[in-house]
Amino acid sequence: MTVRSEVAARLTGRAVSGERQLSGALAEVALDDGRVVVVKRSDAPGAARAEAAGLRWLAAAGSVRVPVVHGHEDGWLVMDRVPQGRPDGAAAVRFGRDLAALHAAGAPAFGAAPPDGPVDAYIGLAPMRNEPGTEWPRWYAGQRVLPYVRRAVDQGTLRSGEAAVVERLCERLPELAGPAEPPARLHGDLWSGNVLWAADGHVRLIDPAAHGGHRETDLAMLRLFGCPHLERVLDGYQEVAPLADGWTGRVGVHQLFPLLVHAVLFGRGYAEQALTAARSALAG
Repeated sequence: MTVRSEVAARLTGRAVSGERQLSGALAEVALDDGRVVVVKRSDAPGAARAEAAGLRWLAAAGSVRVPVVHGHEDGWLVMDRVPQGRPDGAAAVRFGRDLAALHAAGAPAFGAAPPDGPVDAYIGLAPMRNEPGTEWPRWYAGQRVLPYVRRAVDQGTLRSGEAAVVERLCERLPELAGPAEPPARLHGDLWSGNVLWAADGHVRLIDPAAHGGHRETDLAMLRLFGCPHLERVLDGYQEVAPLADGWTGRVGVHQLFPLLVHAVLFGRGYAEQALTAARSALAG
């Protein structure tokens, strides 16, 4: 029996009947009761704990569905497999409504980590610190945008003069951020690859970087990397929780964080996109 199967058996309390490798980090493990679970390996310290805590915090809102988490240990995470379906308009509207309810479930503060989640967490492969703050513009600049600007400059992905453009935007965030809103319960890494269209017609969310934040950040990330039936998702969202006036003009502000993360991880092209977003927001 492989280590993955041993972990699955231990955390589910069931015997294992088979295993299928999906990637270096993922495997599907069949249990003796007919269920299939996904076993995920994360080598970064605390990553499995952070993901498990994030999934459970999202599930506790009782809105958007997530895979059931069976447990984590020593960098391993075991959760239910999600049978795949196809994106459709009806599921998109449901997802939008559920996402609005998830955000409305709230968080204790901007930057608040999920219960039992570590302060030092991750967004994808990049570190992400969950340091609470009370004012979104100041917190977003200090805890989400500027740390990645510094990393990008240090590694040569962003030039110092270019960094000054993003720094100017951060200084003007109080006037660019729109009306103040309470902290929302965010998925935090809501690109299309983390939105699973399940066979039962309901979306499941995976791989969260969950924290307290501004709800427009999740929606901006959906737009950044594309999402099937996005306009239907937004229709459903607005039915439940209408967005503040001018929100479409703030999309670039909220995309800065994921773009800078991608610049640090994947290079210059994303740095240029971040600069375009910053200049557009400043000119707007």
